Amino acid sequence: QVQLVESGGGLVQPGGSLRLSCVASGSIFSVNSMGWYRQAPGKQRELVATITSSGTTNYADSVKGRFTISRTNAKNTVYLEMNSLNPSDTAVYHCNAVQAGIGRTSWGQGTQVTVSS
Repeated sequence: QVQLVESGGGLVQPGGSLRLSCVASGSIFSVNSMGWYRQAPGKQRELVATITSSGTTNYADSVKGRFTISRTNAKNTVYLEMNSLNPSDTAVYHCNAVQAGIGRTSWGQGTQVTVSS
């Protein structure tokens, strides 16, 4: 399986920025995509951004223009740069990795992002 460890969360003021990191290890072969999802209290988990093995990115409408997903050349680390944060961005952010060929989706433990004055 793929082990995913997120870091970079914390408390930030509205309008501020954070950069989340997700490091993948273990059986990372045939990873089709990696991405970030978030879940706020009382709400369902939602997609934030994804990046495929070929570099194609996808963003939720709510974060387009504010967040940027990227990866290392080795494709074992994915980042989420978050700018112009607002309180509605407050959530636990989880990294995932999809290995569609073997029907496996791996999830990290999550990192808390709190946007508040």
